Amino acid sequence: MRLSERLRALIDADASWSSDHEGASGTALRVTSGEKVFYVKHGPLAGAEHLRLRWLRGRVAVPEVVAFDDPVLVLADVGAPSLEAAAPADVGAVLGRTLRLLHELPVAGCPFDGRLPVVLDRAAANVCGGLVDPDDFDDDHLGLTPEAVLDRLLARRPREEDLVVAHGDVTPANVLLPAPGEPVVIDVPALGVADRHRDLALVHRELDGDRVAWESFLAAYGLADRIDEELLHYYRLVDELL
Repeated sequence: MRLSERLRALIDADASWSSDHEGASGTALRVTSGEKVFYVKHGPLAGAEHLRLRWLRGRVAVPEVVAFDDPVLVLADVGAPSLEAAAPADVGAVLGRTLRLLHELPVAGCPFDGRLPVVLDRAAANVCGGLVDPDDFDDDHLGLTPEAVLDRLLARRPREEDLVVAHGDVTPANVLLPAPGEPVVIDVPALGVADRHRDLALVHRELDGDRVAWESFLAAYGLADRIDEELLHYYRLVDELL
């Protein structure tokens, strides 16, 4: 990774760089520079995340942007664990509270579009470009080809969308929990206006049939009457191509 002069002044030449850290996804490097810890991202998604973090600041808790020199984004260490190691009921409750905060943000003020026309176009481009690995599909989708998944999505496309400001990749690893403090949302390059089921479907998948965790989620999120089981399945299928 090539750093600008500004970033070289921020990060010591002998800083320690590591991809082995909690929640590591291959998109962020943990950098220890003297007594400071940063997380560094680079590439097109770093630019998308920078824009969304700027917009989210003051609306929900997010990491501080230390610097951005396209295409490198430097974030401050929040100093808090993710939900990955929490008890299932706590995971459900915190995810519910976090999504409620996000989904209550005014849609009209969000400049990022994650609605189906945009998402399905991107899914189609991924399929045409050979960027989808069917071996990574969830167990209940194994055996399907990317083309078959895309055909199914187009055939079953909902006529309406229940629009909210959606995270787009909500998992326990992408929510940090300071003590005390409100949950901190991370990894937001996919955030945008979308059907609420885009997030709900991923939470349902992540909780993996744990009834206690799901009920804790519903109690914290509310709006159980707005949750459509068919749409949970639909948006899980959408995620396979993104």
